[in-house]
Amino acid sequence: MLVGLILLAAVGAMIALSVRADRRFRAIDRLPMQWTLTGTVSWHAPRAVALAFTPVLGTMLILVVGAMALWVPPRAGQEGLVIPVLLAIAAGMVAIHALHIWMIGRWAKARH
Repeated sequence: MLVGLILLAAVGAMIALSVRADRRFRAIDRLPMQWTLTGTVSWHAPRAVALAFTPVLGTMLILVVGAMALWVPPRAGQEGLVIPVLLAIAAGMVAIHALHIWMIGRWAKARH
């Protein structure tokens, strides 16, 4: 039950970030997906793909870890770490998605 709530909260947050970003960047057809170490954009993707990539990846990752939490018994002494690890992964994916959108915003501002 708690695993499902964590998944829903993280996916809901990433979707909300993507919907808001889609409105914000609606005038731009292709958004950056990756940057080099010097800060230049390596490649672009259609806006829908760019804004859906991290939520889809995060959903799959949280589902796999959540399934493991349900079906793979933890090692001795690690029983209490399952939910904290799942929370950390979920929060990390939301943070990565927010960072990606922030970087797109900086790129868009510099472009115009």
